This record gives sequence, structure tokens and C-alpha cells, in this order.
Amino acid sequence: MNVLLIGSGAREHALAWKLRQSSRLDDLFVAPGNPGTAELGTNLALPNSDSDVIVDACRSHRIDLVVVGNEDPLAAGLVDRLAVEGIAAFGPAQASAQIESSKVFAKELMARHGIPSASFATFDDANAARAYIESQSEPLVVKADGLARGKGVIVADSTAAALEAIDAIMVRREFGAAGDRVIIEPRLSGREVSAHAFTDGKTVAHMPFSCDHKPVFDGDRGPNTGGMGVYSPPDWLDEETAKAIRSDVTEAAVAAMMAAERPYRGVIYPGLMLTNAGPMVLEFNCRFGDPEAQVLLHLLETDLLEVLWAVANNSLHEVELRWSQDACVGVVLASGGYPGGYETGFAIEGLADLDADVVAFHAGTSRRDDGTLVTAGGRVLTIVAAGPTLAQAREKAYRNVERVRFQGMHYRRDIGVAQPASV
Repeated sequence: MNVLLIGSGAREHALAWKLRQSSRLDDLFVAPGNPGTAELGTNLALPNSDSDVIVDACRSHRIDLVVVGNEDPLAAGLVDRLAVEGIAAFGPAQASAQIESSKVFAKELMARHGIPSASFATFDDANAARAYIESQSEPLVVKADGLARGKGVIVADSTAAALEAIDAIMVRREFGAAGDRVIIEPRLSGREVSAHAFTDGKTVAHMPFSCDHKPVFDGDRGPNTGGMGVYSPPDWLDEETAKAIRSDVTEAAVAAMMAAERPYRGVIYPGLMLTNAGPMVLEFNCRFGDPEAQVLLHLLETDLLEVLWAVANNSLHEVELRWSQDACVGVVLASGGYPGGYETGFAIEGLADLDADVVAFHAGTSRRDDGTLVTAGGRVLTIVAAGPTLAQAREKAYRNVERVRFQGMHYRRDIGVAQPASV
């Protein structure tokens, strides 16, 4: 089977790494890919935003399945275009991807179907949003409605901070059209957890739970990033709560999408806060998280290509998913200054010294003409290691992190340590 994978980050490198292990895979193409995916298949310098170019590439390379890794092409309707052309694809259609591309849509869906989430108010006028904020006495969260690469959610510690969030999102347009509307909701407190599942719209196959560390500094301090590291499974999550999340959130959302005549096929990923009132959804995502994908795919024992093909062809009930019982930790190595301004082009050393069972997933990397691997983004690599216990997985991950070097490299040193509940 020939596969075209869309994307260029560490998530897509992890997908390519797992797909390459499939006995069913013939040729793997990645558009546009990165130096890590180039070692597993053929990178194609194609723009993800041009569906005509993607369709032409599918014809040229006799592609049997397209796997869409990132959210932008999903929100733009790439899967819909491929369906018209008779090309199988893994990922939700545009109408279903709205569960991520519009936070207003997702909140209204949850409200209609009783999926637990915070109360909310929606605004498309900055002055009305400001008036609402000034009328509230509790801490607030301000969210851009559209896609903002994981950075459109501002947790405000004061009324002044919430008002500044409105200025950033709706006036200065720091997230572009994603800020045409905002959601304002009360700030929740508790521990966060990520819940991923494969679904073909009817069958839901749950993945292990995972925990993403978003703030840039140890102890969950500093601004949010795209994710500084992740671990799975969280040993503090009890089975009763896990069962409630699977049934009352993930499966309920898939059923709600079917009821809305938007059958959902792909990965569905709610991020949740475990509050004193129970699990509450913070947001839904229409694809694997990054860096969550790097650890979840490391733990998957079933042939990934078999799973993706079953989802695309509505036969997920025929596949039995198997997962390693190990724990897994992924540590993101970032450029100095990230998530603010940073420089790139620094040589990366030490990857050849990693243990044989430790994987470095590439994100912001590139190769010079002489073959030197250099930094090319904010999040550069994710170092992933597994072990019988979370402590052993952490020790192995950090032992290998210390072997990697590039100018300005920084990383959190507490990935895999359960953080205290947020307040």
C-alpha cells in the first residue's frame, strides 16, 4: 500500500515511524516532511494548502491512503476533496473538523448534548466582550474561536489581564481571523489530561491517557507553548474517572457528531480538566496532539496502517488495538527564546549517541547542503523513551536528552512529574 502523509512536525515523524513498521506499507511519501521523515520515506515539497497539488501527487505516486496529520488541511476541507476524487483518507471531513476549528461550534455541541464543560459566553464585538469581563468577579479564560496553533487561549489572572486578552485577540488581531469571535468562560481548577481515540463514526477505540506539559518552564511556569513534553499513562487517574471520560465525553461527542449529521472519522482528542465537579472539557481537537502522538504511537503495538485503513473504510470494529503496558515519556528540546523570538541554524549534535530504543522525533530541523542537521524552528526535537515504570522511562529519557546539544537548547526538567492542580 502506498501512503501519503501530510505534515512536517514531530507528530508526523512519529506517524511515519510507526507506519514504516507496517508489513502492509510499500512506499511512504510525506508532504512536506522533515529530515526525520526523509529517513523513512520520500519527502515531497508540496504546499498542504493546495488540494489540487495534493490530488495530482496522489495520482502520480499511486497513493492508496492519505493520512492528514495536522489540523489546517482538515479545517480547509482536504479530506472532502480527496473523497470527491475517490482517494481514501484518514481524518475528519471539514464539517466534522469544526469541533476544533470553531470553539463556538464545539461549546454549543457540548451544551446541546450534555457533555461536561464550563459555562461560556460568545462575542464578536470587542466592546461587548469588555463589558462582560468587567461584570464578572471570578477569574476568566479568553479563547479565540478559530485555529491559533495552540496559542489562542489566554488564562487571565485579573480583570486587566482578561481585557488585555481581548485587545490581543480582537483588536491587534494577533491570531488573525481566529479572533473574529471569542469565548469567555470561568477559569477551571484541577489537573489536565488528554484523551485520544480512533473512531470511524460508530466504533470508538480509546488510546491510553496522557498528560501534556504546556508552560515553558519547570513547575508549569511561564507562557503556554505548543507543548514542552508529555507522559503516559498518568498513574494518578483512577479507573472510575477514566471510564466516565471515555463514555460521557469521547463516545458522547462521536454520537453527537453523528446526530448532527457530521459523522466523525479520524482521531478525536478532548483535552480535559479534572475538577472537583468531575471531568470538564477544555477543548476538542480533530487530530493527534503534539507531543502526545510521539508517546502514544510509541506505545501502540497494533499495525498503525491497519488501524488507519479501517477508520477510513468504516471497519474499525474489525481491528483489535493492543498497547504496551510500559510507561512512556517525551521531552521537547526547544530553541532559546521559544515561545518568543528565537534564532535558528545551529548545528545539532549527539543524536547518534542515543540508546537504540530511544527515538528522537524531528520537528524544527533542516539539513544544510553539506548534510549538517540544524535547528529550524521553536520546538526542535522530542526525545522519547519507554520503561516498565514512569520513573524508569523518565530516567532513560533525560539520560538521553543530556547527549543532545545545540546552541540555546532548553527544555523542562520535570516532564513526567505530576504537577499540582491548577487554581
